[in-house]
Amino acid sequence: MEAKTWSAWSLVCVVLAGFGCGRHAEAPFRIEPETPIVIISIDTLRSDRLPAYGHGGVETPAIDRFRSHGILFERAYTHVPLTLPAHASLLTGTLPADHGVRDNLGYTVDAGRAMLLQQRLSEAGYATGAAVSAFVLRRATGIAEGFDVFQDEIEVTTSMGLQGIQRSGDQTLESIRPWLRSAAARPFFLFFHIFEPHSPYDPPEPFASRYDDAYDGEVAAADAIVGDLLEELRSLGVYDRAMVFLLSDHGEGLGEHGEDEHGLLLYRTTLQVPLMVKLPNSERAGDTVARPVQLIDVYPTITSALRITGDEGLPGSSLIDAGDTDVGDRRIYSETFFPRLHCGWSDLASLIVGSNHYIDSPDPELFDLDSDPGELENLVTDRATLVEEFTETLAGFDRTLVAPGATDAETRRRLEALGYLGGASVSDDEDLPDPKTRVHVMRELRLAYRAMSGGDYDSAEMAFLEILEDNQGLEDAWEYLARAQREMGRPDRAVETLARGLEANPGSPRLSMGAATQFFEMGRLDDAAAHADLALTHDPAAAHELLARIALARRDLETAEAEAREAMSIEERRAGPRMVLADVHFAAGRPLEALKVLEAAVEEGIRDEAIRIRLAQVYIAAGQIDRAVGVMSGLEESSKPETMVMFGRLAGIGQQWSDARRWFERALQADPSNGEAKINLGVLAAVEGRLAEARHLLEEGLRADPGSFEGWNALGMIRARSGDADGAVDAWTRALEINPQSHDLLFNLGLAHAEAGRFARAAEYMESFAEVSDGEARERALGLAEQYRQRVRGFGLGIR
Repeated sequence: MEAKTWSAWSLVCVVLAGFGCGRHAEAPFRIEPETPIVIISIDTLRSDRLPAYGHGGVETPAIDRFRSHGILFERAYTHVPLTLPAHASLLTGTLPADHGVRDNLGYTVDAGRAMLLQQRLSEAGYATGAAVSAFVLRRATGIAEGFDVFQDEIEVTTSMGLQGIQRSGDQTLESIRPWLRSAAARPFFLFFHIFEPHSPYDPPEPFASRYDDAYDGEVAAADAIVGDLLEELRSLGVYDRAMVFLLSDHGEGLGEHGEDEHGLLLYRTTLQVPLMVKLPNSERAGDTVARPVQLIDVYPTITSALRITGDEGLPGSSLIDAGDTDVGDRRIYSETFFPRLHCGWSDLASLIVGSNHYIDSPDPELFDLDSDPGELENLVTDRATLVEEFTETLAGFDRTLVAPGATDAETRRRLEALGYLGGASVSDDEDLPDPKTRVHVMRELRLAYRAMSGGDYDSAEMAFLEILEDNQGLEDAWEYLARAQREMGRPDRAVETLARGLEANPGSPRLSMGAATQFFEMGRLDDAAAHADLALTHDPAAAHELLARIALARRDLETAEAEAREAMSIEERRAGPRMVLADVHFAAGRPLEALKVLEAAVEEGIRDEAIRIRLAQVYIAAGQIDRAVGVMSGLEESSKPETMVMFGRLAGIGQQWSDARRWFERALQADPSNGEAKINLGVLAAVEGRLAEARHLLEEGLRADPGSFEGWNALGMIRARSGDADGAVDAWTRALEINPQSHDLLFNLGLAHAEAGRFARAAEYMESFAEVSDGEARERALGLAEQYRQRVRGFGLGIR
């Protein structure tokens, strides 16, 4: 059968069976039951950028050696050019419609819907371990289900910035080595994922200096990591008898067809991936297979070779059992909903059959991959019959889009630093733009975001404004623009932007949530609550958390607790609601309950730095400095300013003044507007007797962080020492509003009012202090109160 002509029989075959109908080997390939299984996934690796596939611009000695021991598949393809859904297909052996993951955001892997390879192997007696290098594959996505050990320690040391959402492959390998060594004597399955060469391309030395092309440098770095892993397998004596797969989840645009990265389009550049398989004892070493294969073929290759039953209905087929040259009947399906979910543009789907590649879009395309590998000549008008057959076949695939779930703001921010746009929504409009006509907008969006993430908010604002002139439906751009304006200290302009965004996108829950957050930060609680209510359908956990914060700000503790618990019931591992609940307990005078909430969060493995910082604050307040130091251990390399500030406070408590100053100054370098760092530098200046400098730093810090109890309390002390009694009263009054349980402030306010000549008010504060005190402190306060009242009576003014 010719690759470019199909019979009606073959069309029926793909609809009923999904894939296959090709020739199979006479005897199924089998391996020993205890054969070690290893999958090495090199994220974002184009096959045509490897020497094994003909590229001459980079040296990859480890992969080249591995290729000499195994089978190379010349035409292997992914099903989605995005990390999470591609790996979901790999590890479930199913297409996106079956496992349900259509994007990196808003979807999770449901093991009850599609059984994962590691679960099947575990049932067969295998030890299962995995190590991943990117936040995109964190355990919260469900991809970890069935692994005995899943190393994804990516969030521990950092927050914002690239290093907080990925780690080097070297670190990933070190994290899994202990498990690998312990499992080597048993049948084991290792899934090992590295993020080189995913953008932003920043190869380490010596590769950065060796290659002018940073992508090639990252490919070389990935090769070195793979070489280390393979050497470890050799040293453990398992390499020769293992079945090892080396592959990628998707490719990279690298500027071809206007796409710099991946996810938006479905050309060969992002769909074709390297795939090599080393069989036990290097059987068939050096073989090359020309027929098209796909990532979902890996699962049945393993289960079939191990004689594991129960997966006969999977749409893929064994890479080893099928004929090596039969290319006529395989229908390799791919899709991307990224443009629809993130930009309001049309989703895309494609079929590869032999050398034909058909892309279904508002302006469909057909390419001959043999004669036109760069996919530059659209053959749609020349081969109308073939296009009709492709269209009919695609109708047999489920392309129904289930709306994504909510994604919390912190997760979105971390993924944005990798270049993934943060929003996700579903447009019901059938007349959507073709992504290839808007690809320049994607480039502009990413450049604008990079300007913002680099702190160039002026450039980011200008860029987003230009983008929105012709793309009013881009919720991402509206949100980013408002965020840039907020970072520039222009909250009113940010509110105006969000209002315009809501006019262009009526009822947008995401923009409503952005507006609610902005209004809350501005102290406009009624507006914040109204917009948070509108966001409940989009991100109920975040909306309930914000409603809890609003209620707490209103001192409505009962509502605040109820909203915080509601948020926790929706996402039990979410850190924010636990922080609010702890604050509610503090405000209600239940410090032990607050402590239990925070300690439980840490014990349950909620690896959020904010939780640990807050817990350290509680320990410091309780005088348990050693426990504060303990809970912060391991965060020394964090890029989060709040974490640096906490280390500075701990150094200050130990009277290590130079270390404290160094931490606070580091925090300011990371975030020049950080009010907490300025406040602590002000306290440090006060300790060292530089009162004018201390006052300036405190006042400047409190403009940025007006909710700081420590800042207002310290400013009160500075003003009092400087003879500014009225200023001290103002500062301590603000501090008391923030923390009504700080009873010492009552005494200080009494002294300050007396210093200002307001003896009646001074007496009232001293009496209030006496009511919550005992012993000598109570007697002293009552004595002072009586003195102040005598002064009032002496002036003949009466008590007011």
